[in-house]
Amino acid sequence: MSEAVAAGTPGAALEAERLGKKYGRRPVLENITFAVQPGEVYALAGPNGSGKTTLIRLLTGLAFPTSGVVRMLGQDVYNGGYVARRALGAVVEAPAAFYPHLTGRQNLEMIAFLTGLTNMETRIREVLARLELLSVADQPVRTYSLGQRQRLGLASAILHEPQILILDEPTSGLDPQGINKVHEILAELAWKGVAVLLSTHHLREVSAYVDKVGILGGGRLLEEVKLATKGETYRLRVDDPARAAAFLKTVPGVQNVSLRGVNVIFEGSPNVALAALVREHYQVQFLEPDYFDLYDYYRERVKNV
Repeated sequence: MSEAVAAGTPGAALEAERLGKKYGRRPVLENITFAVQPGEVYALAGPNGSGKTTLIRLLTGLAFPTSGVVRMLGQDVYNGGYVARRALGAVVEAPAAFYPHLTGRQNLEMIAFLTGLTNMETRIREVLARLELLSVADQPVRTYSLGQRQRLGLASAILHEPQILILDEPTSGLDPQGINKVHEILAELAWKGVAVLLSTHHLREVSAYVDKVGILGGGRLLEEVKLATKGETYRLRVDDPARAAAFLKTVPGVQNVSLRGVNVIFEGSPNVALAALVREHYQVQFLEPDYFDLYDYYRERVKNV
């Protein structure tokens, strides 16, 4: 039974607060807290066994936590029942399960009926076309390739136009064209205001449109990396990075200063930042535009977990 937790992040479409899960005495997840706003894409990354699929099962209400709470649009998922989850589209433990003897279209018709979709025929054709499945729509799902089943799973998740979308490895088994198609659709849905959460190993591909990445390791949220920035981002190497970062936070024209390892990251004018540091006698080794490689950063972060 989950413990009571006070109201959390204002305006969040999806949030987990102090979420934990144990099987017997063995903790699988501990103290997971994060939020996804409408229009954000949040990626979960972590090595096998880090708890990603368990977390997704908790978020979608398919499993109950030992502690903490999950809210959708401010409603407790575990106590709100259908009301809390009707805004959700999800694929958990892909590829999604379908009736193999029915066609792709028939499977979607069943889902549309269960979700109370009114414009069933038009909407089904729309998502089949968007996922490039019209040519196999009237074939039994048992004849589908893994990639086609993956795309049908996404079609079923977005069929009723959810406000929250949760996907477990949505590009697993897809060819490069299929991967690009899925990423394109998820970015488009976020632009329309859908809150998207996905687990993925394709960090370089998703970094083009993901807003935040939660890095899991050993059942804990090790770090939350924010990728979306408002302006040009720069990084510099300096002799005392912690002190230099603190100093740059006081410099007009320099914003969003942070540390990433031994590098100082900032937005704003590189000339202003460099002149201020030189004036204060810092030894600047380099300053360059920040081309952040999310995969390399993730690999380094989980190396010793």
